Amino acid sequence: MATRTNEAWLSDLRAEGEIRSTAIEDLRVIIQKGLPYALSRWLSPDQPQFNSLVDEVTQETLLRVLDQLDTFEGRSQFTTWVHKIAVRIALTELRRKRWRDSSLDELTENEDIPPPSGLLADPQAGPETSAERTDMLARVRRIINEELTERQRQALLLLGVQDMPMEEAARKLKTNRNALYKLLHDARLRLRTRLATEEIAPHEVLALFEQK
Repeated sequence: MATRTNEAWLSDLRAEGEIRSTAIEDLRVIIQKGLPYALSRWLSPDQPQFNSLVDEVTQETLLRVLDQLDTFEGRSQFTTWVHKIAVRIALTELRRKRWRDSSLDELTENEDIPPPSGLLADPQAGPETSAERTDMLARVRRIINEELTERQRQALLLLGVQDMPMEEAARKLKTNRNALYKLLHDARLRLRTRLATEEIAPHEVLALFEQK
């Protein structure tokens, strides 16, 4: 596989015929090699659904990348940019499968669920930054468990942590959209007060739980 600069990737993927086909196939290989490590926290390569997930994510990533080539700003390696897109797509798909296959208790009690995207460790971040993010996520989980009612906690975790659409969350909680908005609003107010007392910037954390 040829090593390409950022400019070469863009040029080859915008080309026609064999040049473009080769670049797409090379990018496919890169994505498929990187996903097992990126997803190892949430899904083992030994699980039967892993290969099909990798195939689905790879195809969707290629389509997304080709559609968004003009948005690449060159601030990182092109393949790093592609890898981040692949991981976001994979986590969204894992959440979707979890919504479909899991009960409400499983969704809200599982500590291994993917964290909010704003708290996901950047692969390029240093150990100190990653440790700070891990600590912040642990503190947010503790505050949620201590400060909110069970119903508020379920709503916040489904909408904020699980990234579940409002309609699907309302169905899981056996309520309607308007009632769920009110539940989430009250939860955010209680969290804002508690976060301030613990000297955590409320706007940074609450931004993860914006209403859908």
